[in-house]
Amino acid sequence: MTMSEKPALPYYAVIFTSCRTDDDDGYAEMARQMVALGTSHPGCLGFESVNDGDQGISVSYWKDLDSINRWKQNADHMLAQKAGREKWYGRYTTRIAKVERHYSFEK
Repeated sequence: MTMSEKPALPYYAVIFTSCRTDDDDGYAEMARQMVALGTSHPGCLGFESVNDGDQGISVSYWKDLDSINRWKQNADHMLAQKAGREKWYGRYTTRIAKVERHYSFEK
């Protein structure tokens, strides 16, 4: 899903904000793998991400809470989460929100 696409309402957004450590060993490749795996996971509607090197925000969109819970328990995702806590993130916050309305503008 891109910013201009709008799936059927309601759906859920998982908002992941993070502050990175200086350790970059393998991070870019793991992030690429998780985006590819996550966006192909059943119930995933799309993914958007921005970062400035040290701080980032990623938002994944999901059909329902059950899909989010299954993704959280995915074995590969769990390994990535562990590596993130051990070396790539100084801190992070995950928020889950129900999207009941969406608006967009595009020229």
